[in-house]
Amino acid sequence: MSSGASDLSTVARSAKVDVLERFAHRFPSLLVDAVAEHEPGKRLVAFKNVTVNEEYFQGHFPHKPLMPAVLMIEALTQAAALLLLDESSDRTGLGVQLRGVDGAKFRRHVVPGDRLKLVVTLGAARGPLVKAFAVAEVDGQTVVEAELLLAVQPIAHIDPAAKVSATAVIGAGTVVGAFAVIGPHVRIGRNCKIGASAVIEGHTTIGDGNEIFPFASIGLAPQDLKYKGEPTRLEIGAGNIFREFVTIHRGTEGGGGVTTIGDRNLFMNYVHVAHDCHVGNQTIFGPHATLGGHVDVEDYANISAGSAVHQFCRVGKYGFIGGYSVVTKDALPFARTIGSRPARIFGVNTIGLSRRGFTSDTISQLKQAYRYLLQSKLNTTRALARIDQDLTLGSPEVRYLVDFIRSSRRGVILRRPARRTEELVADE
Repeated sequence: MSSGASDLSTVARSAKVDVLERFAHRFPSLLVDAVAEHEPGKRLVAFKNVTVNEEYFQGHFPHKPLMPAVLMIEALTQAAALLLLDESSDRTGLGVQLRGVDGAKFRRHVVPGDRLKLVVTLGAARGPLVKAFAVAEVDGQTVVEAELLLAVQPIAHIDPAAKVSATAVIGAGTVVGAFAVIGPHVRIGRNCKIGASAVIEGHTTIGDGNEIFPFASIGLAPQDLKYKGEPTRLEIGAGNIFREFVTIHRGTEGGGGVTTIGDRNLFMNYVHVAHDCHVGNQTIFGPHATLGGHVDVEDYANISAGSAVHQFCRVGKYGFIGGYSVVTKDALPFARTIGSRPARIFGVNTIGLSRRGFTSDTISQLKQAYRYLLQSKLNTTRALARIDQDLTLGSPEVRYLVDFIRSSRRGVILRRPARRTEELVADE
């Protein structure tokens, strides 16, 4: 089957003649010229004028041009698509695929000068599958009859002004805006929204339900002088939002070759995620937040506007980085880290944890653990040993905090703020 039926289903939502007039110039393989009768959800009659100028006649049976049988089936399929996708059926964003042809009978040749009358009547439906009884006539004589099995399902809609590589994979229900650029190795899932002038390049895989706003730049080459064009990757999960001018770079060979983004993260405008970073799930990045290369950001972390995280650092689960902070060591989980060179830790992120559903007992245990770390005048090794010995601190969150500190390679931020500074910083 040629591309005519799929092209038609991308835009056709009405069987009115004006729909054909509006879109025919964009689909050179359109095989329906006019609609004569339309009974929504039941029956449609259309016409196809067969002329010797049809492209498929060139070289097809020299001296005896015949309309190929497969194109007669396609013309009937297009008529069925118009009927199935009309406005009254409320099927915006859906398309029609031909899944099968039963009982096809071709009773006579169709030649230039004939006018095909295409009559399609809908039959039984089961889920996305619909049967259609299709007949083509010339001068009242049946030339083709068949039973079509059609599938109605979501389709991708690509703006004609977008530049999408022929080898890119675009999932059903995804919408690509005007002037967007999508490269040859990109795979985009279902029900995504790609904004106008967004760029997606490289070996990039994007899951379902992501929204990429205009002018975002996803999957471009890393800003690393050691990168020499290796086929490294960017892998993005589901349900993320990338606002205007966000930049996400793919990995480098020396950093493992892949940058990863989990599920349901929010990247506000101008956020930058450098090569070989790994971002977990349900994080929030404020405007202009920046990650250097090889940074790990764990689940539910919040990195506020204008903050920067140095290369090879980690931000722990539920960690909060205050606005315009500079993080040069690992930022501890569950805590508020705020300030610039050096950043300081302002205790447990009580408000954030409460909003996330943490119990008062868990928050109390975390506060006590941080008292050992920040207020006991013990060094870090002894403070961790004291936490281990305290039988009241047995929650998984406390154990994770201890393991996070012990596994740090760059060290962790444990510097307390001066009293006056602490008074000036409100809970965020």
